[in-house]
Amino acid sequence: MPEKKEPAEGWPIVEGDYVVGDPEAPVHVVTLGSHIEEDILKAAGEDKVAIAGPCKTENIGIEKVIANVIANPNIRFCVLCGAEVTGHLTGQSFKAMYENGVDPDSGEIIGAEGAIPYLENLPEEAIERYRDQIVELVDLIDVEDVDEIVKAIEECVEKDPGAYEEGPMTVSLEEEEEEELAEVTGMPVSAETVTVEYRVNDVRLGVKSVGAMQRYMAGYLSGRTMGLLFGLVSGLVFLFVPLVLLGA
Repeated sequence: MPEKKEPAEGWPIVEGDYVVGDPEAPVHVVTLGSHIEEDILKAAGEDKVAIAGPCKTENIGIEKVIANVIANPNIRFCVLCGAEVTGHLTGQSFKAMYENGVDPDSGEIIGAEGAIPYLENLPEEAIERYRDQIVELVDLIDVEDVDEIVKAIEECVEKDPGAYEEGPMTVSLEEEEEEELAEVTGMPVSAETVTVEYRVNDVRLGVKSVGAMQRYMAGYLSGRTMGLLFGLVSGLVFLFVPLVLLGA
């Protein structure tokens, strides 16, 4: 029987959109943009999953997951599944955080492709604790098949090495998700609205690119026309000037 430890008092310590199973279970499940956590918990059994829930943003969303996981040393595996979050690329960013960590100066997740992948409300020690505590991250990004996800969970349970050697680590997150999203849009909005904003910005950039190309082509064609006219006039001059001189 793998050794277990008591999680932090009041665990999970950060409120969020998740379901809680057995605090002694070794697996936590991140369902990204999908709300299938209850189906997963029901199918897998509460004794196999400690906590499961979506994570829609590549900054404060990931921070909340980390804060809850490191406060429970019994959690040793992450199953990353569900639909990728458009614009945020939360799944890719989460995986990059686990594999590469963050830049110690800027807090940017190294190798993340999300729009704003900065973990600014967690100390580096908390992020490194998560990376060390989780012995394996199972990449099932874009997988919503509950049976496949449960199979991955069961495989993790079979490899449970027991609780992390250190006790629970607690951190305080003072920033709220709406405040983080407001940095992008200028007002408190939902994650879905931010995704729309990213789409609008992409369109704006595309329009600017088309405008720049049109100006380039207009200049190119104008220059080409002037060059042809200049060449024609020059040719006529070189052709008729000698004839005029000879006639004189």
